[in-house]
Amino acid sequence: MDRPEISLSLAPELHVFVPAKRRSGFGPVRTDGVSTLGHVVESIGVPLTEVGRLVVDGREVQTGHIPAAGEAVTVHGVVRPQPLPGPARFLLDIHLGTLVRRLRLLGIDAGYENPDIGDAALAARSAAEQRVMLSRDRGLLRRRELWAGAYIYSHRPAEQLRDVLSRFAPPLAPWTRCTACNGLLRDAEKTAVQERIEHGTEHSYDAFAQCEDCGQVYWRGAHHARLDEIVAGALREFGGPQGQHAA
Repeated sequence: MDRPEISLSLAPELHVFVPAKRRSGFGPVRTDGVSTLGHVVESIGVPLTEVGRLVVDGREVQTGHIPAAGEAVTVHGVVRPQPLPGPARFLLDIHLGTLVRRLRLLGIDAGYENPDIGDAALAARSAAEQRVMLSRDRGLLRRRELWAGAYIYSHRPAEQLRDVLSRFAPPLAPWTRCTACNGLLRDAEKTAVQERIEHGTEHSYDAFAQCEDCGQVYWRGAHHARLDEIVAGALREFGGPQGQHAA
C-alpha cells in the first residue's frame, strides 16, 4: 500500500536544519499514515523547540495532528520574543561556557553543568528546575522530559547572546550575579574580603562585591572595560535596569 504524501514548506530560519539541496522546498514528503506531524517535522531534522505555528491547508494544527494524503503543511518558526510559562531561567550544556558567563554578567539566572552530566540528567534538571535548555545538540533538544528548550544557532558568543536576548527578552540586571556559580552578589567591605583578594588589590580599589553562595570577590579590575562594553551593548539594544558596577 502506498504511503500518504504531503507537501511541506519551512520558514527560512529553519532551513539550517535540513540539507542544502532541500532548502528551496521539500515538495512531496511520504508519511506512514500514523505518525504525528510533530514526528514528521523532527524526522527531517527540525527540533520542535524551534517550531512555532503549524498550518495545514490554511488552518492551524497542533503537533499531534496526523497528516493525511495531499495536505499542504507550512512550518513556521517561533515568535520573538517567545513567551514562557514562568520566569526566564536557563540551563546551558558544557559547550556554552562563554555564553553562560555573559548571561550571568547581565544578571540572568543561568545554570551550567561542567563536567558533562549527560543528556538525560540535563533534561531532568531542566524539568525539575523549570529552566529553558540552551544547546546546539539537536538530540538533547528532542528529549521529551525537557521543560523547554532552544537551539543556539551560532558558534560565536556575541551572536549567541543576542540570539537568547532577542528570543526570550529576559529582564537585565547587570553586575548582580556571580559569573562563576550563578549566585547573587552583595556589596562587601574591603576589610571583610581582604583575605580573598589579590595582593595589592586592596591598595588600588575600594568597591567590592562578593557572591553569597561561593564567596567569590569582584572588583573593577583591568578587564572591566571589556565587560562594560558587553553590558552597555546589551542594555542599548535590549534595555534593562542598570545594576551595580563591581566586576
